[in-house]
Amino acid sequence: MTGRNDIDALRNLSGDIWNIAVDEYQGGFLKRRDLLKYAALLGLTGFAASQGLGGARAAAAAGGTVRVGLGQPTKAIDPVSVTDPASIGVLSQVGEYLILDDPKDGLQPKLALSWEADETASRWTFKLRQGVKFHDGRGVTAKDVVASFERLVDPASGSSALSAYKGILSKGGAKLVDDETVAFDLDGPNSNFPFYVSSDVYNAVILPADYAGDFEKTFNGTGPFKLESFRPKQGASFVRNTDYWGDKALPDRVEIKFFDDEQAQVLALQAGQLDVIPSTTRLELAIEGNPNFKLLSVQASSHDEVHLRTDQAPFTDKRIRRALALTLDREAIVKGLLKGRAIAGNDTPFAPIFPSADPSVPQRKQDIAEAKRLLGEAGVPNGFEVTLTTERAYDIPDYAVLIQNFAKKAGIDVKLNVLPQDAYYGSATFGSSPWLDSVLGITDFGHRGTPDIFLNATLKSSGAWNAAHFNNPAYDALLLDYSKARDLNAQRLAAGKIQNLLLDETPVIISYFSQYSRITSNKVEGVRFTAISHLLLDRVTFVQA
Repeated sequence: MTGRNDIDALRNLSGDIWNIAVDEYQGGFLKRRDLLKYAALLGLTGFAASQGLGGARAAAAAGGTVRVGLGQPTKAIDPVSVTDPASIGVLSQVGEYLILDDPKDGLQPKLALSWEADETASRWTFKLRQGVKFHDGRGVTAKDVVASFERLVDPASGSSALSAYKGILSKGGAKLVDDETVAFDLDGPNSNFPFYVSSDVYNAVILPADYAGDFEKTFNGTGPFKLESFRPKQGASFVRNTDYWGDKALPDRVEIKFFDDEQAQVLALQAGQLDVIPSTTRLELAIEGNPNFKLLSVQASSHDEVHLRTDQAPFTDKRIRRALALTLDREAIVKGLLKGRAIAGNDTPFAPIFPSADPSVPQRKQDIAEAKRLLGEAGVPNGFEVTLTTERAYDIPDYAVLIQNFAKKAGIDVKLNVLPQDAYYGSATFGSSPWLDSVLGITDFGHRGTPDIFLNATLKSSGAWNAAHFNNPAYDALLLDYSKARDLNAQRLAAGKIQNLLLDETPVIISYFSQYSRITSNKVEGVRFTAISHLLLDRVTFVQA
């Protein structure tokens, strides 16, 4: 139990917004870890660190080379335009963010020491860490930070982060206050903005102000490792950065090898040639029960979203959209397809791991009788035929077959059109992308520490990833209410309204939120990662035989 004096001490840390969270904690509605995560969001980083989040780690013996297997980068590695997991894994060794969204502890200060919002959450101010150097020896200043974000929101830059920042931060919004302070004037209020300058937006690596797009030449970042060599299509190696601002990396080196085939990765792991590889269900089966290997997992907000084009038949009728959603047995999908390493979704981006999610909203479950009733009411009592277009990636083709089989129970005939990943995404613009143009599709979305990016990009009327073509003014207004909310009570109230609206309208089906995993040799300890493909190896040690 926490005593009155302890609660009073917590209340004295900040103002009314923080005190509402303290009230929830005192009432048992908020776990201590979630309270600490909320403290970091508000910029109370010192308090979070003092309670064991982001604090010092136990000392361990340094040395050795960590050997990593990754897929092939899809193009030249450039923090501004990167999108693929392999490139993000490489960037993790050399690049850093203002804030790290740690899967266990939440927002952790990196190149930013602290942050705070004004009364409306429309302006956020960040204090920068002093004494940070790029690998080329130049000191990091606020000019570099401003230039990094101005580059990311510039439509002419080729930035892959434009979709995340659309409606949130525009060109000219990042402003220099002094050499150690940066302010962000947002397009509108957003109480979760620190996540947008964190590792959740994987392009938001801080680069020199004069960065010219030649990252592969030097991999010039601020991270705990610096470039030793890079071989396109083959791999890269990095060595300990002895000038690093924080705790120096424990391993001497990181050696990364690129693979065209995931099976080759697991064979190299089994042969003792690698220490760490990505994880898929198929690879997990290959190491299951073998004491020489470990499967490390973190719960995430990652999900495979099924979009239903609300502007095209047959899904112009929300009763038909709800009927398809009601055919799915979510628990069976979690247990069968995902081997229990997931939690059931409720057809909204509000994963249960988000403190702002309203847990009182009823969970949608399989109901074939109700699905048939809705189809009859909508004028298609014998069902209908529709093509499901998706990508040949991860577990998605198997998920598509499950959807096909479940839909059949209500008389819905789903034809499958499974495309190579690059063909499915096309140009990733409306009118020239099977992803954004198909009447029914499945798309994988990686983890974020807050639902904001999903809510804005995939469901807002003007969203860059709005494959459902969902145009609902009531939803847009509720999203604005959610963005303005300054405390957890207000956020949860707005979230509940959004969750109920999305259940009624069903522009998307989200039946699960996956765990994210890595496979390692049992000879290494300290491998950390985020569910958005960052691979953190600076604390790795080797187990002595």
